[in-house]
Amino acid sequence: MTHDLFTQFADFIKTADMSQLEAEIAEPDALRLATGAVGAKRIDVAYAPFDHINRDARIVIVGLTPGRQQMRDAILEARRLLHAGASLDAARAGAKVHASFSGPLRRNLVDMLDNIGVARLLGINSTADLWEHASEAVHFTSVLRYPVFVDGANYSGAPHLLGTPILMDQVRRWFAEEALMLRHAIFVPLGPEVAEAVEAVAGQAGIDPGRILTGLPHPSGANNERIAFFLGRKPRADLSGKVAPDKLLSARHALEARIRKIGDLK
Repeated sequence: MTHDLFTQFADFIKTADMSQLEAEIAEPDALRLATGAVGAKRIDVAYAPFDHINRDARIVIVGLTPGRQQMRDAILEARRLLHAGASLDAARAGAKVHASFSGPLRRNLVDMLDNIGVARLLGINSTADLWEHASEAVHFTSVLRYPVFVDGANYSGAPHLLGTPILMDQVRRWFAEEALMLRHAIFVPLGPEVAEAVEAVAGQAGIDPGRILTGLPHPSGANNERIAFFLGRKPRADLSGKVAPDKLLSARHALEARIRKIGDLK
């Protein structure tokens, strides 16, 4: 099942002209996979080449859903690779890695994972290596594998994922399937909504709850103050009222204990 959609859409991605592709990215039609509604809000699920699964991964980094920029990056990279003569498998894999967790978000994520001991657990110098020469150890994914738009805007958590049937159908159909293939890896959910979804399908996918690293602050730039405190770079006395320091410290200690336990089981 995992490869069928790329096979289905690869010819369109390769042969459509750029104006067609840009129109599809702005308002999916030929690439639309599903449409539904919650109240007055329209929900669309669009195809982009995020199908590749690294079955040898030791760590799985899980976001919420690719946004429109990631959709564009993946489609254009797949198009470039297909025009360069790459096989379907190579284009599928290359597009996925190219569009996964780029920019400042990646730097924040690397800093937090390194700080709580994930690089040491994996036996690498830094989790930054997961995007370079240690890429065989990581699988990048989202609980909503394919881009989701609400009234044309990137889905960011509203309506609530677990309470929205069209969204949970996507989680069970795609994420649960790939998680089953990776159930012996460590799962790193980015944000509370993602953690809820991962935990909701853990039983179906055979994931040991002890291998889910829940509690990291979301690595987006909007969370920089929380991240700075989590990393010990900002003292409690300088925090704004938006930060709950005790909750962050509790999450950090729980994560460090979980990582030590995983290490003891190796």
